[in-house]
Amino acid sequence: MDAKEIAEVLGRANSVELLRRDVLRMAYVAKDGTPRNVPVAFAWNGAELVVCTSKNAPKLHSLRVNPGVALTIDTEVHPPKILLIRGTVELDEVEGIPAEYLEMNGSYEMTAEQRVEWEAEVRSLYDGMVRIVITPTWAKLIDFEETLPSAVEELMRERNERQHA
Repeated sequence: MDAKEIAEVLGRANSVELLRRDVLRMAYVAKDGTPRNVPVAFAWNGAELVVCTSKNAPKLHSLRVNPGVALTIDTEVHPPKILLIRGTVELDEVEGIPAEYLEMNGSYEMTAEQRVEWEAEVRSLYDGMVRIVITPTWAKLIDFEETLPSAVEELMRERNERQHA
């Protein structure tokens, strides 16, 4: 999939809506060679997804060895809207707290006082973090209105061929 095709998928209204959500699921190959799928908060900057984590997170070793990830962002309603993204990661270790971390955690419901306390706790805990910057290399939107899973599309095509044979 080329950059223009990826941008077209990610620019669709349903994709834009999904990219505003708080949490995605990130799948990667763990240190022991088995798959992992973890929910993580994220920020979308229009070109990349950014996930922030502690400098000692176990997933960092795995991502250094194999920087390929698969992401799912979806809704909990029927029919679901599902955005599937594959990509590669770059790890960016930073001092202090990345702006994206504060942004991605800014949507949780807390009072102004709770927010001040939370941010102070975060700043006291982390002397730095790692930004996991994900560049999409493939994307598919499934909204069950205009787009369907490829297996369902195939079954519908076969059914139509049988009906018109």
